[in-house]
Amino acid sequence: MKRPAQAPRGKQIVDVVVDPFLSRHLREHQRLGVRFLYECVMGMRSYGGEGAILADDMGLGKTLQTIALLWTLLKQNPVYEEAPVIKKALIVCPVSLINNWRKEFKKWLGVERIGVFVADEKRNRLTDFTMGKSYNIMIVGYEKLKKFQDDLKKGAGIDIVIMDEGHRLKTAQNKSMMAIKSLNTERRIVLTGTPFQNNLGEYYTLVDLVNPGSLQKYTTFKRQFEGPIVKGRQPEATTKDKEKGEARFQELTSLTDMFILRRTADILAKYLPPKTEYVLFCRPTTVQASVYRSVLSSPVFGAVLRSSEASLQLINILKKVCNSPNLLSNRIDEDKENSNQTIKTLLADIPPMLLKSPGASGKLQVLDSLLHHLRTTTQEKVVLVSNYTSTLDILGNLLSSLSYKWLRLDGSTPPNKRQDLVDKFNRTDAANCFAFLLSAKSGGVGLNLIGASRLVLFDVDWNPGTDLQAMARIHRDGQKRPCKIYRLLTQGALDEKIYQRQLTKQGLADSVIDNKANASSFTTDELRNLFTLDESGRCQTHELLACPCEGRGVPVMDAEAPDSLDSNVSTDDEDELPSFPNLIKASQYDAEAQERQAKERRNQASKKQGKPSMMGLMQYLHLDTSRLASTPGDEERSAGDEPEAAVDDDVLLDMLKEEGNRVAFVFAKTSASVLD
Repeated sequence: MKRPAQAPRGKQIVDVVVDPFLSRHLREHQRLGVRFLYECVMGMRSYGGEGAILADDMGLGKTLQTIALLWTLLKQNPVYEEAPVIKKALIVCPVSLINNWRKEFKKWLGVERIGVFVADEKRNRLTDFTMGKSYNIMIVGYEKLKKFQDDLKKGAGIDIVIMDEGHRLKTAQNKSMMAIKSLNTERRIVLTGTPFQNNLGEYYTLVDLVNPGSLQKYTTFKRQFEGPIVKGRQPEATTKDKEKGEARFQELTSLTDMFILRRTADILAKYLPPKTEYVLFCRPTTVQASVYRSVLSSPVFGAVLRSSEASLQLINILKKVCNSPNLLSNRIDEDKENSNQTIKTLLADIPPMLLKSPGASGKLQVLDSLLHHLRTTTQEKVVLVSNYTSTLDILGNLLSSLSYKWLRLDGSTPPNKRQDLVDKFNRTDAANCFAFLLSAKSGGVGLNLIGASRLVLFDVDWNPGTDLQAMARIHRDGQKRPCKIYRLLTQGALDEKIYQRQLTKQGLADSVIDNKANASSFTTDELRNLFTLDESGRCQTHELLACPCEGRGVPVMDAEAPDSLDSNVSTDDEDELPSFPNLIKASQYDAEAQERQAKERRNQASKKQGKPSMMGLMQYLHLDTSRLASTPGDEERSAGDEPEAAVDDDVLLDMLKEEGNRVAFVFAKTSASVLD
């Protein structure tokens, strides 16, 4: 570890070294992470605080890095013959992760090296931690922290607080945050894989929690940073607004980079098998489309648009129609007490027989076929994720009807049972436990489900971070198989529009900008666009990209781009290099200029091709599944045009080739791996 700049008077500085028992397990990025956290909490960095945010992507080992830091601080001090830096550490986390933390401490340090106190266990007395010497670590859920905050100040007090999934502390008025601040420790670390979930105000709250005052008061922050940055990101922003917003963003980044460390999952490419994500656009069934039209053609539809509350309820109704119209049958039965008469009237306009029709969901038909091929042709297991417990009920019924054995974890699962379910699933073979049903909100963080190598996101969330967290449950340390992730969307319906909005917001979230989705964030025109059903059969998302590949499943750069893509690229610059294949002298070749020129062309192409904020989809292969029905002798298929190559998944490919398959379009992207 880095040494302090100087020793106290009469004292000597000694080296602090991470225990080899732990350091031999640390990868290079984890070693750097432990050093970074150590320097932050020891006040060795130039920002004048002792807090830090470790914002590594999911699966990079934030828990292990934290354990290595705590063990080092509990046992050592850079000042010779001084007591260890800390005596008591508090870990605050979602209740679903309490057992995971305890298990990780046991895994890396055993039970004989360190005492871990779990506050949720009734047999434990809090004084055993605050007053005793047997326990150095306490783990508590966010919900129960307030109950213990006064007692935690007794005894030696808390020397450091670790906040796992810290992005949940969204406001300064959050009770858990206020309890943490009351503990009077400056050493605070936030762990989160999705640090920028909603807006700059929430980002400010997190930063001010770990290092109070580093961004001044919120009113000052809003005036100096939030206002100009958000204004510069708006579509109608002037060049001056954009320049000012970018300058303030760079200034903000430079201020926080000293205590925020973020690495992406790309680091894992050398350690993990490859991961392939498939976005499957599923044709709605006739029943689904009829229910959808019934909702949109209701006489009260106009009234819904004028009410923020009703609009939000209608969004939830249409999301359920995308999953399965059967869900609305339950909604009508259970919603008798609903005070919104408009929604009641709207639901009453739907023909009841449509809601009870079996096989009414296109996505459910696709999942049925996918599960059948997966179970009958492989020994792999699958995780099924949804944002709705009612949808999980339907998925459970499907699995049971197929005689597939499964487990389930949602908000109603007792905290002390959750890790047992995870362990059982990871240990059991596919014949005895084929699927794991998971609630995105309750089980989408922290859980290690590497027993599965396939994951299905049955519905999408407004917040891309929620989906990314869920996807990371299987592609993480310990995974031995290549991972396949399937995102199911109902084509032309709200599902697809949420995905489009998720993509446009993802770019902003990556830059610490707004990603909040609620009814008040939509204009009336945006709501009208959301509440439409495109039954043209074309992939609306692909059309928005204006991609020239024609759904052939070839890399976009290999597709014959329209001439107009380069029409605005200036050729008048005197310093511009000749276009290859013209020959120039080696002494005239400027690699940096050539790269600049290529970048300018790409930027110009992006401006011409659809929405720039959705350009991340250009990294995917785009496949119109109707091309799979073509035979090699068809005139449509040219030399080298082999759409099957876009789907590097025999299970999915067999399903797509089935007669009556409901997947109309596929986006596919594989993360590379350098494993031997």
